[in-house]
Amino acid sequence: MEIWINPACSKCRSAVGLLDAEGAEYTVRRYLEDVPSEDEIRDVLDRLGLEPWDITRTQEAAAKELGLKEWARDDSSRDRWIAALAEHPKLIQRPIITADDGSAVVARTEDAVRDALARK
Repeated sequence: MEIWINPACSKCRSAVGLLDAEGAEYTVRRYLEDVPSEDEIRDVLDRLGLEPWDITRTQEAAAKELGLKEWARDDSSRDRWIAALAEHPKLIQRPIITADDGSAVVARTEDAVRDALARK
């Protein structure tokens, strides 16, 4: 499995700590440095079963500058949202764990991390 993290994020550190405590094998992706491509974001969204606006941190400065709260949330706007996430990775909700079974979870809670661990 892989976990997308921002090391400055307490939720990310908690998720990594739980993975370590459970002896999980995983790869860390510091997604602010190793920025996911639009295709990678599409893949993760498919795995999550979510839309790009569902994993967007709308309180970030970049979101406010872009006016994301005003953007349409429909199929015709999906690519615009994905492009914004790829261009401004800080907008991506974190941490995200992609499990070996092809699924993914936004692992902001201990229960979500445990859900990902159960999917190994």
